[in-house]
Amino acid sequence: MSHLSSPPQKHKGERKGHGLPRGSERGSSSRDKDRSVTVSSSVPMPAGGKGSRTNCSQPTPQKVPNRLISEKSPYLLQHAYNPVDWYPWGQEAFDKARKEDKPIFLSVGYSTCHWCHMMEEESFQNEEIGRLLNEDFVSVKVDREERPDVDKVYMTFVQATSNGGGWPMSVWLTPNLQPFVGGTYFPPEDGLTRVGFRTVLMRIREQWNQNKSTLLENSQRVTAALLARSEISMGDRQLPPSAATMNSRCFQQLDEGYDEEYGGFAEAPKFPTPVILSFLFSYWLSHRLTQDGSRAQQMALHTLKMMANGGIRDHVGQGFHRYSTDRQWHVPHFEKMLYDQAQLTVAYSQAFQISGDEFYSEVAKGILQYVARNLSHRSGGFYSAEDADSPPERGMRPKEGAFYVWTVKEVQQLLPEPVLGATEPLTSGQLLMKHYGLTEAGSISPSQDPKGELQGQNVLTVRYSLELTAARFGLEVEAVRTLLNSGLEKLFQARKHRPKPHLDSKMLAAWNGLMVSGFAVTGAVLGQERLISYAISGAKFLKRHMFDVASGRLMRTCYAGSGGTVEHSNPPCWGFLEDYAFVVRGLLDLYEASQESAWLEWALRLQDTQDRLFWDSRGGGYFCSEAELGAGLPLRLKDDQDGAEPSANSTSAHNLLRLHGFTGHKDWMDKCVCLLTAFSERMRRVPVALPEMVRALSAHQQTLKQIVICGDPQAKDTKALLQCVHSIYIPNKVLILADGDPSSFLSRQLPFLSTLRRLEDQATAYVCENQACSMPITEPCELRKLLHQ
Repeated sequence: MSHLSSPPQKHKGERKGHGLPRGSERGSSSRDKDRSVTVSSSVPMPAGGKGSRTNCSQPTPQKVPNRLISEKSPYLLQHAYNPVDWYPWGQEAFDKARKEDKPIFLSVGYSTCHWCHMMEEESFQNEEIGRLLNEDFVSVKVDREERPDVDKVYMTFVQATSNGGGWPMSVWLTPNLQPFVGGTYFPPEDGLTRVGFRTVLMRIREQWNQNKSTLLENSQRVTAALLARSEISMGDRQLPPSAATMNSRCFQQLDEGYDEEYGGFAEAPKFPTPVILSFLFSYWLSHRLTQDGSRAQQMALHTLKMMANGGIRDHVGQGFHRYSTDRQWHVPHFEKMLYDQAQLTVAYSQAFQISGDEFYSEVAKGILQYVARNLSHRSGGFYSAEDADSPPERGMRPKEGAFYVWTVKEVQQLLPEPVLGATEPLTSGQLLMKHYGLTEAGSISPSQDPKGELQGQNVLTVRYSLELTAARFGLEVEAVRTLLNSGLEKLFQARKHRPKPHLDSKMLAAWNGLMVSGFAVTGAVLGQERLISYAISGAKFLKRHMFDVASGRLMRTCYAGSGGTVEHSNPPCWGFLEDYAFVVRGLLDLYEASQESAWLEWALRLQDTQDRLFWDSRGGGYFCSEAELGAGLPLRLKDDQDGAEPSANSTSAHNLLRLHGFTGHKDWMDKCVCLLTAFSERMRRVPVALPEMVRALSAHQQTLKQIVICGDPQAKDTKALLQCVHSIYIPNKVLILADGDPSSFLSRQLPFLSTLRRLEDQATAYVCENQACSMPITEPCELRKLLHQ
């Protein structure tokens, strides 16, 4: 069964067993899967299951909106006409639950979640289920992207008390916000092997009325156990573990799960996990002369190539879908996420640095082309996601993948022109269908489409190299390349007339920070100022619309308003740890790409705010949320898994090292050591769950290189040295431009910069470690040699 009829199987988080990092584990900040068929409880409860999607009834003018109509979140607004008396997360709902002594039903999801749509259509639009919820529960709806703290706390409960987790997440809480029953997607009615949502509601109502004291006792016991299990602290440890040992163990665990044929890790479903690829590249760099080093490079490059050739990549419009439902990267879950695009463009840029193969740089540019076209606000910000579902034709019920799939007939009609010079009669449509594996029967197997909604439909997947396709028809390779590109452009133009997937136009600081990195790093690697300018626009957007100057705090969200305006919720949703960590990383990457020190100065200020709001001065490391913001929640967590996104603590460890390299401030190095020490036990037990933190541990123990370029920022010789540095894969470095001004920001931070001079008035490079610098270098080729050592 596939995502087209039933949710993919959940993968256990580390708390339930070891395994490769997955974005959905422990309710982390990705959406690798958007549902589960499990229910968990601190008392015995029925199991949920799969259901079929019913007709989607659109809100009509006769329907009365509930209080969600006043919210800004696209996800909450999707539920504003439900017959459920929804409350947003907040004191009004909690007070009502306490006053009326009712349990809280908490439903968490996001606007582009396929199984969230299904549960809404089947259950939350159902008048009778709405009546049950309104009479016996206080119903609270949360957008997990607005409140990742709420999502993490209750996903921890669901995953710790069951064998899975995902979205939509359904959790029942006491009026004091302690969970006692949790699950994910429920069908509305009982089936042969499952209990429906209506029955679950009635059983919980019965338990609450007849057995409340036992429920409350069990809830308190489970919460206390979760609190003990989730604590991450330095304890009596003084130092973090050996980087060499953690590196070796992490690599071995990845090696064991590697798919030799198709790349990637584990079987199906398969996820693009950039943190793993980043670890493998770093591992290769420090083990280049060993067999394991060569294998790490091969594993990462092969995975990136297979993904780019597979159906998980949108060959017509570019960008990557969320995950593949099969081992071959062929049939995707069609949702497109901003955080995937951001991280994958960096991964493909690094693959280009390492291999020199322009295949990878072309993929990176394609991703950024998609983001600029589809996910960009006119003021410079970046939207969150595009849905998997869309109507095949206007007025029809949405289906997953409808916007992206093709029939042979469509392609033949769009591309009828004959191909001149072929060894057999051939149209450009037939050439494209051969290369991308389109068939009359369709390329989606019945096992992935049990309801028959996609019979005869095809997902484009590269089946042959250009050389093989050219040889098959006796054509020149460049001629085939031109014909295929022309054909894809015609498909792209035709696809514009299809109903588009829903766009989640919410803008999140964290994901915008990742996207600033994506444009900045790729622009620097490829030497394309136009891409760096997108990163600058993104950073300006963050500063203008998502930063409170008076308090120095980031806002978590803003929203696209009418006429290109930007709107905020009232009161504003303040930033979480990941917002600061990812924005700081984006600003550091942007400084290195643009050499504009204003971005570095802002990064330092945000890091100071992050330390003030989230640092655990007793146990080390950062909490995910502010103490005040999460008041009332039963847990205050530290995210301890690198999944579809790196954990904010892993990212912060890198940021602290880089900030120390840019400023020499000892406090940030001390914090980095405390953070790595606090996560020591987690890294020792299962390093593969924290590959990004293992990278930070290695960078700390090897020390960062400070690469200083002394020169005029606008001069050709300065730019040549800078571009030389950008063209080489050097993950553990800071790149500093010293323009000779002793009053400049960086000169004030690092006094030793004033001792470095240009040689014979030429732009000059120095490679420094611990303030000991190399001999001066003026030629890019000499600098390249030194950096490759």
